[in-house]
Amino acid sequence: MEGETVVREGKAAILFPSANEVFYNPVQEFNRDLTCAVVTEFAREQMARRGVKVVVPGEKERVVVNLADEKKEETEMQTGEEGGEEPVVTASVGERCKNGLRVLEGLAASGLRSVRFALEVPGLRSVTANDFSSKAAALIARNAQHNGVTHLLQASQRDASMLMYEMRGKKDRYDVIDLDPYGSPAPFLDAAVQAVGEGGLLCVTCTDMAVMAGNSGETCYSKYGSVSIKAKYCHEMALRIILHSLDQRAGVYQRYIHPLLCVSVDFYIRVFVRVHTGQAMVKNSASKQALVYNCVGCGSFHLQRLGKRTTQGNHIKYSAATGPPVGAECEHCGHRHQLGGPIWGEALHDVSFVQKVLSAVSGNPSRFGTARRIEGMLSMVTEELEDVPLYYTVDNLSSTVHCSTPPLLQFRSALLHAGHRVSLSHACKNALKTDAPPRVLWDVMRCWVRHNAPWEPFQYGMKLKVQVPIRACFDVREDANPQSRRRHLTRFQENPEPFWGPKARANAGGGISSDLEDRRKQGQNKRKNQITDATQLKSFPCKRFRKVWESVSLRSCLVDHLLSFIIFHRTHNPSLCLTHVFPPPFSAPLPPG
Repeated sequence: MEGETVVREGKAAILFPSANEVFYNPVQEFNRDLTCAVVTEFAREQMARRGVKVVVPGEKERVVVNLADEKKEETEMQTGEEGGEEPVVTASVGERCKNGLRVLEGLAASGLRSVRFALEVPGLRSVTANDFSSKAAALIARNAQHNGVTHLLQASQRDASMLMYEMRGKKDRYDVIDLDPYGSPAPFLDAAVQAVGEGGLLCVTCTDMAVMAGNSGETCYSKYGSVSIKAKYCHEMALRIILHSLDQRAGVYQRYIHPLLCVSVDFYIRVFVRVHTGQAMVKNSASKQALVYNCVGCGSFHLQRLGKRTTQGNHIKYSAATGPPVGAECEHCGHRHQLGGPIWGEALHDVSFVQKVLSAVSGNPSRFGTARRIEGMLSMVTEELEDVPLYYTVDNLSSTVHCSTPPLLQFRSALLHAGHRVSLSHACKNALKTDAPPRVLWDVMRCWVRHNAPWEPFQYGMKLKVQVPIRACFDVREDANPQSRRRHLTRFQENPEPFWGPKARANAGGGISSDLEDRRKQGQNKRKNQITDATQLKSFPCKRFRKVWESVSLRSCLVDHLLSFIIFHRTHNPSLCLTHVFPPPFSAPLPPG
């Protein structure tokens, strides 16, 4: 029809109103591809238990990918339960399976994700695409008819929470529920943990990263029951906050969660968890949650579990945890601690499940447009330390002690030589997950400073307390470089396109409001007219420098720092001119006294 645009993604061809661009965000293709891959593998496991074999186009013999080995070991696909017979009933994509899975997309908008489920995921009985907007529901129905999946996909115009509350009965629950709202999913979580079936899959997206990353801790607590803090590990902490919220809400109904895959991608986070029922297992919930003590000076952090679980033979005893794990001041720099959380303290991923998804994607790369990035992301996930929450960043450690940043491989090697485990993290490019205590990290940094900057006696920016350091060995080890890095997989992609972030919220009547358009344009091209002439730069000391210089007590300390800096650079480069190190007026003679 006139005024409509056809967008093709995967096997789907979706009709979009040209005036309403908020219905489609091409950057989220990775999200939808990954969801189709995870739901397909989940359907494969569930249907095998029901005696049905799923058939995916283009998929050959299964290949189990294990990044710990250089080679890939080919094994035959395990299609039934252990000791069971091979299923004879098959389920193909686009066909309605009588004993298949029931899927709900609570906030479907155009229905693109639901249409892709119907066209690309085998073993489905029905797909319900729901949206509160009447125009969105009508568009979903049209797209279902346009793609020929009306036998699988039904459009629904309901409040998502009310729809899920009505389906809480054990016979009415959905096998898969997908929630991808604009902003926070908090209003839908209580209904979702009740409406998903036993062992069902719950897929949740959060795009309110400003709240979950520490910009507004009180708002985060009101939505998720956890206080977020500003730290370098904020993206992984956001994953653990939403898992804590899901587990807490599920526990009210004697249910608990089992994370399959949790990733931080671009401007959002995405979690895939299974929900089970069991009063005995719910008792473990307190011991799975932890508070975070974060030092505001050096960035060292410690975790404090909320509960304690001890096993004595066949008897399990639950008690209150003891703490805190830190003193009133940080033992390394003397600063205070921030208290964040509680957060999920257990593993973020089920590595065996992730390896199955990785095997399917790498064995059939033509199935998804973002297959290369999925392979790189999941490869990093399989390499992460499962039992080590949160991470450090090498640049932040270097910034704390005011020294040059050590190469990542050398720093990883130093920790491995010291007998500790270490891995990267998919959530941050220069992250460092390790079971080494903060004391060891700072000792390694002291060794790095003394080894690479012996002429800088005033190097420590945070005045870290002097301790006897270990003799760190920075010789690069072969196992310091993970397989995903050796194979040059696409782990962290560049910005895909201009203005690629989250789209504006849709109006009730469609389109983007004029005030949002004006706000979007604010600050654009603010760096186009940059200063290139040095004469336009300010040539006078800043106010803070003047204030320090006027203080006689601080003047001698500042002079010592400047002299140490000059001696170091003159030693390494005798021909260096002082004006190259300090531009005017700092290169002028020092005032008397």
